[in-house]
Amino acid sequence: MSKCGRPAGIAFNNKTGELYVADAPLGLHVIPSGGGYAKKIADSADGKPFLFLDGLDVDPTTGVVYFTSFSSKFSPGDVLKAVASKDASGKLFKYDPSKRVVTVLLEGLSGSAGCAVSSDGSFVLVSQFTKSNIKRYWIKGSKAGTSEDFTNAVSNPDNIKRIGSSGNFWVASVVNTATGPTNPSAVKINSDGRVLQTISVKDKFGDTLVSEVNEFEGRLYVGTLSGPFAGIIDL
Repeated sequence: MSKCGRPAGIAFNNKTGELYVADAPLGLHVIPSGGGYAKKIADSADGKPFLFLDGLDVDPTTGVVYFTSFSSKFSPGDVLKAVASKDASGKLFKYDPSKRVVTVLLEGLSGSAGCAVSSDGSFVLVSQFTKSNIKRYWIKGSKAGTSEDFTNAVSNPDNIKRIGSSGNFWVASVVNTATGPTNPSAVKINSDGRVLQTISVKDKFGDTLVSEVNEFEGRLYVGTLSGPFAGIIDL
């Protein structure tokens, strides 16, 4: 019998049609191109079980899957404790379908909520919600295997979404306060980490905890963890 979890991050492999899922408590899964039941790929890495998977993306050039854990100490039900304690046990992982191996790429991340691979497959961005920071991990080139701070200009970044082949990204952002999130926004950044545009979604959706903004055919599709809806904003 299949067990229902909490799908936190999803992305298609556009070449195979497979849908990869980062299920927060249950691990990394894949759904075949024709649909059906999800198949578990992994529920641990280096012998350590996943407690709180979150972001996920598929490299558009290779099909390699990158995904994050928000925390290695706290479960999804204790996310507020993780943020309040400034937990820094998040990780970035890589899953290579051709080798069927999960590799830990980065450790010590503060609320690694989202990740996105660049359109040319040269790097992957990783958000640190708790630290209000986005890191860049280099996949290719002379810096391959190294990481660096990408930008501190986005407050409490959550999921990051690649905008086609433009080289730009949308980031879901809030200002996290003691009483809850406020000023939810969609922030567009370029491949140098510079902010190109900020769109407030507060007037339309209130102080919701915006978790994702994804652009498609002239519209932004807005996801939230605290509201029972998916929103749409015309660009």
